[in-house]
Amino acid sequence: MSMKRAPDETVVAGRNPVRELIETSPERVEKVLIQRGASGRPIDQIQRLAHHAKLPVQHVPQAKLERLVPGVNHQGVAAVSAPVAYRDLDDMLQEIAADWDTVQARKPMLLLLDRIEDPHNFGALLRTAVAAGVDGVVVPQQHMAPLNAAAMKTSAGTAHHVPVARVGNLADAMLQLKERGYWLAGADGAGETSVWEMDWDRPIAVVLGSEGRGLRRRVQDTCDYLVSIPLRGPAESLNVSVAGGILLFAASRHR
Repeated sequence: MSMKRAPDETVVAGRNPVRELIETSPERVEKVLIQRGASGRPIDQIQRLAHHAKLPVQHVPQAKLERLVPGVNHQGVAAVSAPVAYRDLDDMLQEIAADWDTVQARKPMLLLLDRIEDPHNFGALLRTAVAAGVDGVVVPQQHMAPLNAAAMKTSAGTAHHVPVARVGNLADAMLQLKERGYWLAGADGAGETSVWEMDWDRPIAVVLGSEGRGLRRRVQDTCDYLVSIPLRGPAESLNVSVAGGILLFAASRHR
C-alpha cells in the first residue's frame, strides 16, 4: 500500500508493494527502510533486490516505521519514493553528448554533489543549476540528501528541468567523465586556482563537497583542479549553495 507523506513524495509500505516498486521502478526509490530484527524470505528478497539495484537500505526501529506510516500494517518494511526519477548515468551522458568529439564541441556543464546532506541546500543547488544552464547533475547513493518535498520546494519546481543521475561511487563516475573528455573542478577553500583565474571554456564538471567537511579525499584527488573563491571579508567560508552558484555562473559565462 502507498501513503502520501508530503507533496510530491510517497511512502510505500508492506512487503509486496515494496518488492514490486523496487522491481518495476528502482529509479524512483530514495531508500528502503527495514525494521530491525525483521527476517524471513520476503525480507531477504527485498534486501537482495535493493542491493542489486544499488539502493540505500536502512535498518530502523519499529517505532520509526510506525511514525512514517501511522496505522498501516507495514510488515516491517517501507520505501520512500522520490518525486523525480533518477537517471542512469550512462544514459544521461549519452543524451548530453554521445561521444568524445561531441563533448568537445558542445562543452557541456555538469554538477557533481558529494554528500550534500541538507535537502534545502540540495534544492537550492538544483535551482541554481537550472538557472546556470547545467546539463546534468550527479549524486551518490549514500550520505546524500533525498530529493524529497523539502528539496523540491526549495528548488521552486526547477528540479524537473535538469536530469539527476545517482551513482554508487562518485569517484568512479568522475573517472568515467574524464574518459568522456570532461575536466573536473572541485570546490576547495584552499584550492590553488581562483574561480576568477580558472579556464572554464571547456567541458566541465563542477564538484561540490558536504556542508561541513568538503570533498572526500578520493573525490578531491580525482579532480583536475581545486578551485577556491577569494573571500575579502572576515567570513571563513560560504554556504555550499552560495559557493555552487558562484562557480556555476563563472563557468556559464563561456556558454
